Amino acid sequence: QVQLVESGGGLVQPGGSLRLSCTASGLTFSTYAMSWYRQVPGKERELVASITGTGGSKNYADSVKGRFTISRDNAKNTVYLQMTSLKPEDTAVYYCNTKVVFRNYWGQGTQVTVSS
Repeated sequence: QVQLVESGGGLVQPGGSLRLSCTASGLTFSTYAMSWYRQVPGKERELVASITGTGGSKNYADSVKGRFTISRDNAKNTVYLQMTSLKPEDTAVYYCNTKVVFRNYWGQGTQVTVSS
């Protein structure tokens, strides 16, 4: 059974930084692309960033380019999202995601709040 567990969310002031982590189990981690999504109440979940299994290719939403960095450590079965220059509009629940055999798996989510 694939499980994803996020950590690292919290309250941060505008302009601050946070690093989210997502540790996976139940899959051959290095085989699968990993993604971070976020969701605000009343809105659809949106893709923030994704990374291939080897880490050789990364993609970002336009709204976070230049501020967020996705990375992974395949030895630790963990994917990270380094967030810098945070803005109030980055406030959301952030979810880790992977797709295995056409099925989407999600973590429980971690709240990120950007506020002074």
